Amino acid sequence: MKARVIIIALALLSIFTFTCKDSSESNIDKETNNLLQSSSPCWSKNGRIAFVGIDKDWNYGIYVMNADGKKKMKLADDIGIYSDPCWSPDGTKLAFGFKFGLKREGNTDIYIMNADGSDQKRLTNDSADDSAPSWSPDGKKIAFSSERDGNADIYIMNVDGSEQKRLTNDSADDSAPSWSPYGTRIAFVSRRDTNYDIFIMNTDGSELKRLTNDPAYDGWPCWSPDGEKIAFETDREKVYGICVMNSDSSGLRNLINNSYQDRWPCWSPDGKKIAFSTFKERISDKDVICEICILELDTRTK
Repeated sequence: MKARVIIIALALLSIFTFTCKDSSESNIDKETNNLLQSSSPCWSKNGRIAFVGIDKDWNYGIYVMNADGKKKMKLADDIGIYSDPCWSPDGTKLAFGFKFGLKREGNTDIYIMNADGSDQKRLTNDSADDSAPSWSPDGKKIAFSSERDGNADIYIMNVDGSEQKRLTNDSADDSAPSWSPYGTRIAFVSRRDTNYDIFIMNTDGSELKRLTNDPAYDGWPCWSPDGEKIAFETDREKVYGICVMNSDSSGLRNLINNSYQDRWPCWSPDGKKIAFSTFKERISDKDVICEICILELDTRTK
């Protein structure tokens, strides 16, 4: 399967290859080898990938693994729904969303914990959903999305949860913030003209600029480590795929074009790879196999 995928990727893209490690290829223990879904990858500066794992009994957890899929370890597995893990810039902590219980009732809040899963702390405590944390490059603040004022807007707070401040104030939903690596801009997705597009703004909410303008959905932006590019998910080809553009919106390229649903891109620390989730196989009306794959840029043509 791996060779076939590489051939397809090269034929479509010519400058990229991508590989997806099957769990059977990884030297890992049985507990983490049988996950039904692995999604929302986030790459640390130390080369580990954090992600949300769901086992076959629909238990959620935060996991970490090496970039080759080996040495998986579960960090958090309280009964509830985990989402959007995000490493601190120094790789010592993880922020994430969590909602207690598996029912629709309740709300998601932002938590942080050490890289080994210890010392979990709750940062937000609101009756509305707070989600999608993103660390500032200096590690002092976290941007996040909150619905506490009626619809989703972008907020920032200190890493201890203090001084929570609203940055956007629009009747449309603003979500999925991504802090630029040079610390001065935040990218996010907004539905300001009936469709979802990528915007950027200063970290105080000023100088809002729209980067994409397409009838399709564009979302989940992620800055490259050098701040020159933004990867994002889109359904412009009728299925979710991964695109990349320059940070000024020029040079848009479709990185993957296949029949799978590819979502949640995240750059490697060296900017040479992108991790993402792909929905590959439906085993029942509600259960879908979701795996983490890596798109590798061909350095010969960069």
